[in-house]
Amino acid sequence: MSLISKAIELITGTPPKDKRPLKQLTERQLIELESEIGKTLFGPIPEGHTRDFFCLDQNTWVWHETWTDDGGQKRMSTTRYEVHPNGILKAQDGKVYKYIEGEELKNLTIAVRLYYEQIMRSVYKRDPVTGEPLTATPPATIE
Repeated sequence: MSLISKAIELITGTPPKDKRPLKQLTERQLIELESEIGKTLFGPIPEGHTRDFFCLDQNTWVWHETWTDDGGQKRMSTTRYEVHPNGILKAQDGKVYKYIEGEELKNLTIAVRLYYEQIMRSVYKRDPVTGEPLTATPPATIE
């Protein structure tokens, strides 16, 4: 089960439908497309910064930022979140792994849910709830 699947099941209480990657794109290209959406989930990206946020594999999320500090030095920070049966471990720039909790866990959960909903619609052209392909025309509404 992928991290997205596990997160969605934890959030909604129901397992998501299987999403099928676009056949013509490589896994790396799909990660790049997903990251284009993921990097916007944490608000505006400051000028001179780059940001990536994506699901790397079944159990790993990555948040990567680069920027130039006030002294002109190039800086970078990589945070990796690993999903385990007993929690989510955070590894950041060689620091000791620790389980996240509280506000950080809540924020990551919200980001994962938004990420999933947006990539399903934008990248995979599927309804995030049903997993069914999006239709070209919206369903009729009652007026």
